This record gives sequence, structure tokens and C-alpha cells, in this order.
Amino acid sequence: MISQEIRKVAPEMDPLRMGMGWTAEDLEKPQILVESTFGDSHPGSAHLLEFANLAAEGVAEAGGRAARYFATDICDGMAQGHDGINYSLASRDTICNLVEIHANATPFDAGVFLASCDKSVPALLMAIGRINIPSVMVTGGVMQAGPDLLTLEQLGKYSAMYQRGEITEEELTFYKHNACPSCGACSFMGTASTMQIMAEALGLMLPGTALMPALCTELKDAAKAAGRRAAEMAHESLRPRDIVTMESFENAIMVHAAISGSTNSLLHLPAIAHEFGLEIDETTFDRIHRDAHYLLNIRPAGEWPAEYFYYAGGVPAVMEEIRSRLHLEAMTVTGKTLGENLDELRRSGYYENCARYLKKTGLQRTDIIRIYDEPIGTNGTIAILKGNLAPDGAVVKHSVVPKPMHKAILRARPYDCEEDAIAAVLRHEVKPGDAVFIRYEGPKGSGMPEMFYTTEAIASDKELGASIALITDGRFSGASKGPAIGHVSPEAAEGGPIALVEEGDLIEIDIAARVLRIVGIHGEPRTPEEIDKVLAERRAAWKPHPPRYERGILRLFSDRAVSPMKGGYME
Repeated sequence: MISQEIRKVAPEMDPLRMGMGWTAEDLEKPQILVESTFGDSHPGSAHLLEFANLAAEGVAEAGGRAARYFATDICDGMAQGHDGINYSLASRDTICNLVEIHANATPFDAGVFLASCDKSVPALLMAIGRINIPSVMVTGGVMQAGPDLLTLEQLGKYSAMYQRGEITEEELTFYKHNACPSCGACSFMGTASTMQIMAEALGLMLPGTALMPALCTELKDAAKAAGRRAAEMAHESLRPRDIVTMESFENAIMVHAAISGSTNSLLHLPAIAHEFGLEIDETTFDRIHRDAHYLLNIRPAGEWPAEYFYYAGGVPAVMEEIRSRLHLEAMTVTGKTLGENLDELRRSGYYENCARYLKKTGLQRTDIIRIYDEPIGTNGTIAILKGNLAPDGAVVKHSVVPKPMHKAILRARPYDCEEDAIAAVLRHEVKPGDAVFIRYEGPKGSGMPEMFYTTEAIASDKELGASIALITDGRFSGASKGPAIGHVSPEAAEGGPIALVEEGDLIEIDIAARVLRIVGIHGEPRTPEEIDKVLAERRAAWKPHPPRYERGILRLFSDRAVSPMKGGYME
């Protein structure tokens, strides 16, 4: 084992370990890294220490010695509404880099990795691919819903309603004080919930352990079992890059389509694949989503909070419905194939245990996870749009876009930051038939923050929500819904066509045809050749904005980040 080889060449290793309580016997055991994003930072991480400790107990039960390390993450929710959100995507790569340092500065024989949330789960998955030691992922589950099934993604709507004078301050305060009644990821199919599911779909979690209720005893059992499995894997040759293949990513994307997963997955899955030595581009998502069946009735696209997902059978139940579409021979951390794991779960009593929780809701399983032949939709949930406005692509979650916006020609209303755009929306300066542009918010422009408040202000306005579009080189919260198109590439900071759009230009959106393009100039329709000529003239006169950040991680990130269509990671 690598830990024992290092002991031979580093005589300081043994006394330093013994100085923190290790015994001579401990030194001879497989040494297991237990890395978590625990911290008093937000509900998704504040409870992870208990699970890290349980994982360490599992390691000990299987004859190993655990070492706990911490790479605390931030909360996108707490970062909303101010420049803190600009740090969000950069934090993913920073956590990954820190885990690499932890794992390689003092080599370990295997690892358990624990996280719950938007950037921490993909960060640890990236790190697992990069360091490539035998690894098991544990996710911290999902919080409970509040009174009347209140969930946090509704706060953006209520905040916009309050600013428009539609609800009182007392009503808004009630919603704020009751939306997060427990630890865990926010209880809707946002990025945190989606990425927990992706971790299991990739084969890097024990079967059936993703997105459990954060307070359930089964999650504690799963953490301990993950520790035992990691210690066992230290004796095996099964490494993450042996498990995760292109077929694994295709399985994950098929599950993503079935659950109406967050658009941020189009940033995270390519970045994770890159660390595994694989390349996924936007065409992979579009190809798999095109005829996929969308089955999950969970918010924000559906009716129920995300805690109900596990009650209905979780990831395995979704996989059983789309079983004929999956690569069942894909390997997993159990040392068995996906197909073998699914068969074993049916025999283990797993579904019967989930049903005990479901019974308390009064719902049927099919109220939450539809059967394959009775889907919510049959064309997936994500589309990649291209055209002269987005030559490298843009992403839209068409399952939450009002039908009138699936095919439309709109007037451009460009803004160079989100603050200006949301102010225009709330002042009713944006009118039906407008295409609101928010640009210079891509990875190189400002770190690629979420446009959450603007999307919520639009979606919560009954008139605007069905009659305008939001188009940006930034991204959206996994909670976002409504007529939103993001990740427009190349971004404005690189001189992409989105930087050249002017007031009144005509913008065509055709989701079925996968089209996003400029079709008119200042309100007048033009031929494609005329459009190209005007854009060339504008490009010649365009001047890049000065860097928004002169120092620190955001300057480093903006200098090194690749296109959103490639994953937005730092090269």
C-alpha cells in the first residue's frame, strides 16, 4: 500500500502520526482519507461531521485507520443578491485543488468523500477522478420541507412579490423563517439534489444512498458502510478511473433527463469527466435528452419536495424505470455492475423500507416517479440551442419554459450586469415580447454567477413569465424556472456575439429546432448575410471590458476558466 511505502522513505511520518494519538498498530493499517466539506457554513454542511465520524468508525470496523480532513464549502443561497455569488463556481475548483493537496501531500490508500451541495459534490467528484485512489462518495441528504411543504426555492418568488407590494413584510418574514427546518440540501431538484443523484448514477456511491432525508437513520448506516467499503477497497485494485467510463456518464445523463435535473449539471459533469480523462460536450446532453422520458414530479418543475424522492425509491427506482436505456454492465464501487446492484436491491428489502416513509405522505410511488410508459414528457428536459447568437451553444431547461416561449421572435433589451436587469424588471420597464439580455456574467466576465433573482422576478410575474425570455452568458440556480436561456457561448467577455447585441435587435428562439439567433437589426428583419455584415462591423468597434477583478481567486479564475460548454473549469 502507498501509505506503507511512504513510511519507509519518510521517517517523520510515524512519530507525527503518533503525536496525534495513533498507535503503533494503527500505523500498520490501511490509511483512509475521510474528506468532507463540514463547516458551520450552511445546512448542507453543518451536519456532515457526524457522518464523517461514522465513516471513520466504519473504516475502523474493517481494519483501517481513518484521517479526517475538511474543505468547507460556501452556500449559493447565502451568496445570492451580492457579489458573493461570483465566488460560487470558483469555489468548486478551489475545493477540488485543496482535496488534491490533502490526498497527495500525505498519500492514502483509499478515501471516503462527504458533501451535500451545489459546488461541493461536483468538487469532490472532480477530486476523486484527479487523485484516483479507491473512493466512495457519501452525500448528506436533503432537508425537510417546511409548513405546507414550503421549500427554499419559493423564497425568490415571495421576495419579488414583496418588492412589488403583493405580500406584506410579515408574510415574507414567515416564509424566510420556515423554509429551512433542518440540515441537508434544499428540498427541491436544484443543483445540490441533482448532483447527489449524479454521484450515485456514476457508480461512485453505495446503491440507494443518494438524496436520503438528512435526518434518517439509514443515512447514518450508509456513512458507516461507506467507511467499511473504502477500507476493503484499499486491498483491491478497483480505482475510480476503472469504475467511471463514458458509459457511466451516459447513464448519469439519462438519469438527469428522467429527473429534470439542474442546468448546472452541464457545467459539472463535463468538468468531472475532464478529471477522469474523458471529454463530454454539449452534444452528448442534447443527444441523450432528445427522446428521454421525464418522470420525476419534484419541484421546481413538479409538485413535491425533494425529500419525497427517497420515499418513492430514489435513484434505483428511477433507474428501474429507464433500465432498458442504461448501460447495465457499468462498474460501481461495490465491485459489481449496475445491473447486479439493481437486482440485489430488489431482494434486499430496500424498496419496502422506502415505502414505509411514502405511506405517511398518503401518496403513491407513481405520484412522484412516473412509470416509463406514462411520463411527464418524452423529449427530455434540456436542449442545446445554437445559431449566430450562440455559435458554441446555450442551454435551456425546456421542461420549465412556458409554451409561448418555445418558439418566438423577441426584441432585445441588453444589460451588462444582473443588477441593471432586475431593476428594469421590477420597475416594469421590461415589456411582453422583450428578450432581456444579461451579459458579462460568464466565467471570464465575473465568475459566472447565478441569475436567480432575475429569473424569479420574471417567473413570478404572470404576464412577463409567459411573454419574455432571459438570455445570459451567466447561469441559473437549479431552482430556476421560466423562460431562461443560459451559458451562452462564447461569452461576452471573450467578444462573443452576445456582446454585440443592441437594443431592439430581433432574436429568434426555436427550442424544437434548437435555434437561438439574431434575425433582425434594430427592429428590422434582415437576411443572414446582412446580419453577419452588421455583426462584423460591431465586432470591429467592440472593446473588451476591463477585468472586473484585479487580484485573488476570481482574477485567477477569470484568467483560466474554459467555456461553460466545456465545464467552466480552470485550465
